[in-house]
Amino acid sequence: MDRSNSTSPVVGFILLGLSAHPKLEKMFFVLILLMYLVILLGNGILILVTALDSRLHTPMYFFLGNLSFLDICYTTSSVPLILDSFLTPRKTISFSACVTQMFLSFAMGATECVLLGMMAFDRYVAICNPLRYPVVMSKAACVPMAVGCWTAGSMTAMVQTSLAMRLPFCGNNVINHFTCEILAVLKLACADISINVISMTVANVIFLGIPVLFIFVSYVFIIATILRIPSTEGRKKAFSTCSAHFTVVVIFYGTILFMYGKPKSKDPLGADKQDISDKLTSLFYGVVTPMLNPIIYSLRNKDVKAAVKNLVLRKHVIQ
Repeated sequence: MDRSNSTSPVVGFILLGLSAHPKLEKMFFVLILLMYLVILLGNGILILVTALDSRLHTPMYFFLGNLSFLDICYTTSSVPLILDSFLTPRKTISFSACVTQMFLSFAMGATECVLLGMMAFDRYVAICNPLRYPVVMSKAACVPMAVGCWTAGSMTAMVQTSLAMRLPFCGNNVINHFTCEILAVLKLACADISINVISMTVANVIFLGIPVLFIFVSYVFIIATILRIPSTEGRKKAFSTCSAHFTVVVIFYGTILFMYGKPKSKDPLGADKQDISDKLTSLFYGVVTPMLNPIIYSLRNKDVKAAVKNLVLRKHVIQ
């Protein structure tokens, strides 16, 4: 991938990652590997119990199973590459592999934004219109909603990836990131990227802005309905049905706001420290949220805890 002629097309990229900090690489390899295993185990168990336990065959757990599968796909699209880069001196990735990884990461991220909005709608109907819940959130409605989330995320990822890969890459091929993150890749293009910027802005409005607004409005109605419940026990029970989803939403969007909303340092030394901080924040955003999701839903949900216990007991009985 080293080129003597700077105008020759790029056939691959070098992922910079934490190359300048080899000691950190070894430490983070162990940490990220452990977190990835927890993600696979935790989300795998959630998928298993929501599929096997008939008490969890409800719209809320149907969407939760989709979220768990999505988290496994999202982390698997990037974490193995990151772990490999921590152990490999020369952190290279082919052009086609970079395109694939970029598409999968973008698709999973966009799908999760829409899916969290659908889950908020599920909680809104369950609390604000409980009598209509079986009709509105029937299987005939939930399946198309989930398919729509995955389709929308995949379509926008295809558009953004196609636009990015049509650009000429004829200069520096070093990506200052752990993975083929689309914004980091766009910085390497030797052509005007204004169309890409406009397209990304539109996608952010659709897949970040609209779901956030939808979730916010849903919870305004949810909270207003809960506050009108006369008994304290009734209010606690109603809030407990949506507290796990609300916690996941706050962590998911809170991390995004922290990553992209903090000011940039103008001091060269400060900029270098911030560069490391931004990389690590992005890294942990990709693994912490998927790791916390099953923990939050299992700790805050009696049905999930009971289903997990039944699964364990069933395994012991079989043995």
